Amino acid sequence: MGFSQSDHSDVVVSPYVGRFAPSPTGHLHMGSLLAATASYLEARAHSGRWLLRIEDVDRGRIEVGAADSIVNALLRFGFEWDGPVLYQSSQYSQYRAALSDLIGDGRVYPCFCSRREIALHARSGVDGVVYPGTCRLGVTKKRGAHSWRMRTEDRDYSFLDEIQGWQTQNLAKDVGDFVLLRADGCWAYQLAVVVDDAASGVTHVVRGADLLDSSPRQIALQQALGLPTVKYAHIPLLADLGGEKLSKQNKAPALQIGSEVLQLWQCLDFLGQQPPVELQSADLKNLWLWAFSAWDLAKIPKKRSVSVTLEAKNEYKILF
Repeated sequence: MGFSQSDHSDVVVSPYVGRFAPSPTGHLHMGSLLAATASYLEARAHSGRWLLRIEDVDRGRIEVGAADSIVNALLRFGFEWDGPVLYQSSQYSQYRAALSDLIGDGRVYPCFCSRREIALHARSGVDGVVYPGTCRLGVTKKRGAHSWRMRTEDRDYSFLDEIQGWQTQNLAKDVGDFVLLRADGCWAYQLAVVVDDAASGVTHVVRGADLLDSSPRQIALQQALGLPTVKYAHIPLLADLGGEKLSKQNKAPALQIGSEVLQLWQCLDFLGQQPPVELQSADLKNLWLWAFSAWDLAKIPKKRSVSVTLEAKNEYKILF
């Protein structure tokens, strides 16, 4: 049986369903808190539902205990999600069904190329190298394990990002045929996120601008699978002086226990909401009450990143 959004009869229909979907590769840090805060407040501003999903599909990158640490940190900050936490590792049958549908429609093909072979012939694109289409043309000799790639079309995919404005990308030229299932059996992010969003009834995605260039691929997959197109809003990333994203990979410090009010206040400040300084000494409940009443997506800076420096006590300062 193929993948279908209608297979999930337990999904509650809502005019707005948002979500936060961190990967358990380390502790929650300020960049992740920024995305959680923006997506949470935007969902509540629309009287919508807000879901929590742990994206643990890439088993090789998972840090033991990180998922529980993330959930506990969100609880400590006062986030309240709707329904149980969804773990991608429980969704593999749905990914297989979606891939089976795409295979049946001729939209994907097996790829036997190694990374070294691809690097020899590929050019740079918007998100890494552009796959040269070797196996699409049937050139590479079949051997052992293989990945599955999505056939991209030589046409523009355009969408209105609610923060960054109109975006246009030609998948064939800017990205190339992209992987849905890796040769090592690991499901790729692009397929997993599309299937999970549809299964949960997600209508709006608010996330970091590092994923802005992934959106056309996800829209293409939504269309290929006959799923509704999600609306996107990409917030600016927190970056260091060199433009490097604040992330777990570059050792961004974990959020400090006991400093929740100040860290949430900083997030609201980074998001352009201009919280009153006196709220730095308020309790968490009153800070959230102010945020719910004052939240305005239009105030978020319309840029891909905001430069910050790490001050004493793990406090961040915006650089203008």
